Amino acid sequence: MSGLKSRKLLSVQEHLRDRVANALRAALISGDLQPGVIYSAPTLAAEYGVSATPVREAMLDLAREGLVEAVRNKGFRVTELSDRDLDEYTEIRSLIEIPTIGHVTRSASREQLEALRPMAEEIVAAADRGDLIAYLESDHSFHLGLLALAGNARLLETVADLRKRSRLYGLADLSQEGALAGSAREHTALLDIMIAGDAEGAEEHMRHHLAHVRTLWAARKREAERPARMRGSR
Repeated sequence: MSGLKSRKLLSVQEHLRDRVANALRAALISGDLQPGVIYSAPTLAAEYGVSATPVREAMLDLAREGLVEAVRNKGFRVTELSDRDLDEYTEIRSLIEIPTIGHVTRSASREQLEALRPMAEEIVAAADRGDLIAYLESDHSFHLGLLALAGNARLLETVADLRKRSRLYGLADLSQEGALAGSAREHTALLDIMIAGDAEGAEEHMRHHLAHVRTLWAARKREAERPARMRGSR
């Protein structure tokens, strides 16, 4: 019985760690946690009403994803991405995803592609209602769902890791300005091109989409670098 109790306790602890990690990701997405700022586990624990242990464990999970970095005896710093980082992530994704989209367009059935339409439509709906978490989760599922049709598990793992490391954070301002809506609608347009069997058009559309995402990164960085009083005076 003691073994069963310990396993149940471990399961509860893991569940709490996952909940805290998701809450921290949400705070990153909204901009409540800022790049370059150091956050201590006890302080965050007090905010979330939990002990410091699941917060530390959740932060270590985020550190493995490259989203935060540990600062000895202080806490965790939200990782800052440089323009070079963003350019390199975009370049690697382009090298992988553009030709893969062309391959999938040529090889996937109409039924396989149509099965992804609800995800593409949810991206648009989430952008329209300003639900940032749903936007990113649906975007993630849609892109990986498309790439999964290529049948290469290692490719999928690589792109998933790249997307984790280069996700857009602090999107509240961009969402309010409607900047995400245009990018959201590119997903349904891509799907229509692929269903039409236009592999070259799909590759070009994917190239445009990744470039658009890069401009959103740039816009977010410019917004983050503006003095707080200037952001609040708009």
